[in-house]
Amino acid sequence: MARMSLPTPTLHTERLRLRPFTEADADALFGLHSNAYVLRYWDSPPWSEHVRAERFIIACGQMADEGTGARLAMDRVSDGTFLGWCSLTRWNPDYRSASLGYCLDEAAWGHGYATEAAHGLLQWAFDTLDLNRVQAETDTRNVASARVLEKLGFVREGTLREDCVVNGEVSDSWVFGLIRREWR
Repeated sequence: MARMSLPTPTLHTERLRLRPFTEADADALFGLHSNAYVLRYWDSPPWSEHVRAERFIIACGQMADEGTGARLAMDRVSDGTFLGWCSLTRWNPDYRSASLGYCLDEAAWGHGYATEAAHGLLQWAFDTLDLNRVQAETDTRNVASARVLEKLGFVREGTLREDCVVNGEVSDSWVFGLIRREWR
């Protein structure tokens, strides 16, 4: 069956604007993804070439065109600062499921932005895409990310043992799931 495109929405929360990426985001995006500290629990090494940011932005557009998900840039409303991004990927309309992801700049940590952005995106996912299940995965060492998911109502469902090897370092991931009827 031919997939429909999924136009990336612009969503507004109390302090954030979630919007489609543009070419103008490349520098800020590269700054985020080339920071080894921010990406220490990521499933791939930090970027070293700026072209990776341009490819990422092109991939966001392809995702929208193919209807497989949505990746949104996250700006703070008060000053327009780019804080990171959040995404729903692997959207499966038949199973009514998708995967949640997010990546925030170090300066934005500890202010509840990840929870706020994910909440806005999940609201859209349940209301507009009529999802039944959203899954998320996080490195077992990433306590802050696990806390964000638990605050949103996700349940830790299991451990993927040694599922990532980044720069020779092997790590485990936790799988979290959120079911529509548990969403509040």
